[in-house]
Amino acid sequence: MKQGWEIKQLGEVCEIYQPKTIAKKLMIPDGNYPVFGANGIIGRYDKYNHEQSELIIGCRGSCGSVNISKPMSWINGNAMVIRPKIQELDRRILRYFLIGGMDFKNIITGSSIPQITRKSIYPIKIPIPPHNEQKRIVAKLDECFEAINTARANVEKNLQNAKELFQSQLNQIFTQKGDGWVDEKLGEVCEEFGRGKSKHRPRNDKKLFDGDYPFVQTGDVRNAQKIITEYSQTYNEIGLAQSKQWRKGTVCITIAANIAETAILGFSACFPDSIIGFNADSSKTTNQYVYYLLQFYKEHLQKLGKGSAQDNINLGTFNKQLFPFPNLEIQKQIVNQLDDLKSQTQFLESNYQQELNALDELKKSILQKAFNGEL
Repeated sequence: MKQGWEIKQLGEVCEIYQPKTIAKKLMIPDGNYPVFGANGIIGRYDKYNHEQSELIIGCRGSCGSVNISKPMSWINGNAMVIRPKIQELDRRILRYFLIGGMDFKNIITGSSIPQITRKSIYPIKIPIPPHNEQKRIVAKLDECFEAINTARANVEKNLQNAKELFQSQLNQIFTQKGDGWVDEKLGEVCEEFGRGKSKHRPRNDKKLFDGDYPFVQTGDVRNAQKIITEYSQTYNEIGLAQSKQWRKGTVCITIAANIAETAILGFSACFPDSIIGFNADSSKTTNQYVYYLLQFYKEHLQKLGKGSAQDNINLGTFNKQLFPFPNLEIQKQIVNQLDDLKSQTQFLESNYQQELNALDELKKSILQKAFNGEL
């Protein structure tokens, strides 16, 4: 520890308390004052409980997220107010310490809803440099973080451009159809087209699971990069008997929870009736072509699923929807073209994501140096 620095408990140098919570149903859309939660503004209200802006930290749900509220705001109870109570502690350096100078993992409790209590945060030790040194560190951190944030914005734009490049190619192919293309329903070009099965009730009965048969769910489809290679649950013999096993290569289409997400099974698997399975009539189309076709129509299908209590689509949605199909040779060319482009854009996206991760690590490293007196 550098000369002149002190180590204090957070509770010694800060006032720490949890404000009163307002239920979401009591918030008013056109209220005069913002309501702040763990991750920022979560609504509006006709009253405020803090006249000045405050340093807040998520203490329930999103534990450890750090924000500064606006003046005349209501700060909700899933965020804890941390206010310096000694003149020697600058709120700006306290904010940097909470962002990256400490690790909240060891003080988070609660299995269903993670939380941080005032009792657990009080004894955390914080290094306090002399006041002039605090100003110097804050100025240096502001400079570093501004440069990092600029770099991050550039990388995020490049990442978005890579994603848009693939979407642009999809749009070009399926909006500029050539001669000989015909419009067909998926049910007219399939060998197999139907919902998955999970007959047993309740569906989460433990006796169905932990066997040898992959059980794919909507989240597994959403998270896949074209081919489903991972799953988080399996059926046993009892689970398989009340379900149906679809073969490797089946196109999976989500119709509830995550609407119109599409991916191809990389292995034989069961799935519930919130997923539709499609296998092509090989004389008319291929599963690979239908996968890309549905990628293009994803936004359209999602719009068709709006308007109910829970967004969803069903087999009837597809019975009314026509899709464009060229001859098999052109379909093959389209698939090859999109496979190549997808591979390139995924490579770019992976590189950009690595850059974003590296920038996050750089922030952590700089903050650690700052509070070790090495900046």
